[in-house]
Amino acid sequence: TYIGKGKIEEIKEFVVENEVKLAIFDDELSPVQLRNLEKKFDIKVLDRSGLILDIFAKHAQSSEAKTQVELAQMQYLMPRLTRMWTHLSKQFGGIGTRGPGETQIEVDRRIIRTRIEKLKDKLKVIETQSSQKRKTRSKVATFALVGYTNAGKSTLMKAITNADVYIENKLFATLDTTTRRFELPNGQDAILSDTVGFIRKLPSHLVASFRSTLAEARESDFIVHVVDISHKYFVEHIKTVEKTLKKLNITDK
Repeated sequence: TYIGKGKIEEIKEFVVENEVKLAIFDDELSPVQLRNLEKKFDIKVLDRSGLILDIFAKHAQSSEAKTQVELAQMQYLMPRLTRMWTHLSKQFGGIGTRGPGETQIEVDRRIIRTRIEKLKDKLKVIETQSSQKRKTRSKVATFALVGYTNAGKSTLMKAITNADVYIENKLFATLDTTTRRFELPNGQDAILSDTVGFIRKLPSHLVASFRSTLAEARESDFIVHVVDISHKYFVEHIKTVEKTLKKLNITDK
C-alpha cells in the first residue's frame, strides 16, 4: 500500500470528513499499490506520473505533442489494465478457471500494443521530417532553451525573438517546440528553440515519448539553461535539469 496502516486510517478519516473525491500521491505507485489504496479509501487515487500525463494531455496542441502524450499514456496504462477490470475479476477459484475479466484484459492488451506500435511509427515519421528541417538550417547557429518547468523559458524566448508564444504561469504550458530566427548583436542570424520543461522524478517513458521534441536540444549548437532564482528550490531545479540532460546524452555542449 506504499504507506503504513496508521497513515491509511488517518487519510481515510480525512477523506470521509472532508468528502474528498481524489487522492494524489507525489510519487510513482505500482498498479497493485494503486488498486489497494483505492479499495482502502474508496475514492480515485492518482500517482505523480498519472497527474503529469493528465496535465500533458490538456496542453498538447500539435499533432506531434498529441502523439507523444498518447504514447506515454498507453505505456502508462498497459501494466495498470488489471486494475480497471477488477469488476470482472474471478467469481470463483480453482485450477483452470478463468474469470470473464481475464480474456477482456488480453484483448485490451493486444489493442494497446497495436496502438503503441502505430504511435511509435507515427513519431518516427515526425522525427525524420523534423531532422530534415533542422538540416536545412544547419548553416545558422542554433540555441535551445532548457530548464525546469515554469522557469520562464517562453518569456525569455518572447523577449529575444518577439515570438508569439503561449506564456502562462503554470507547469508544462509549453509542450511543442517553438523555433524562431533572431539576430545576434554582431548582426549574425541565429535560431532559438523553446523546449518542454523538465521536472524532478519524471517517469522514463515520458522522457522517451518526448524524444523528438527534445531532439531540438540535442542537435542545437548551444544549450541555454534558464533558471528562476526567485524559486526557493532553484538549486534542486538546476540538478534536475543537469540529470535530465545527462539522460538524453547531452553532455558535450
